[in-house]
Amino acid sequence: QVQLVESGGGLVQPGGSLKLSCVASGSIFSIVPMGWYRQAPGKQRELVATVTSGGNENYQDSVKDRFTISGDNAKNAVYLQMNSLKPEDTAVYYCNAEVKLRVNGPTYRYWGQGTQVTVSS
Repeated sequence: QVQLVESGGGLVQPGGSLKLSCVASGSIFSIVPMGWYRQAPGKQRELVATVTSGGNENYQDSVKDRFTISGDNAKNAVYLQMNSLKPEDTAVYYCNAEVKLRVNGPTYRYWGQGTQVTVSS
């Protein structure tokens, strides 16, 4: 079984910063991309950013130049540094990982429990 544990959410004023962390644990052979998604009230879950084990990054247009994703392959961890936060960034942020449990095995998708980010004055 694989678990993703997130931390780092909270309340911040507009223009502020937060850093989210996520660590995957369990019987992991390899993780293809890890990433962050978010879901605001009444809206669908959306991609925020992903990073591959090779360091290739992908961002939603609305967070480019404000958010930075990074990964630590040795720790099976992914981080999201969020700067210049806006009220519209308010959402529950979910960590996501696509995991192989064994060599040549299938890829499974896992989610964290979510961490609340609220941007408000």
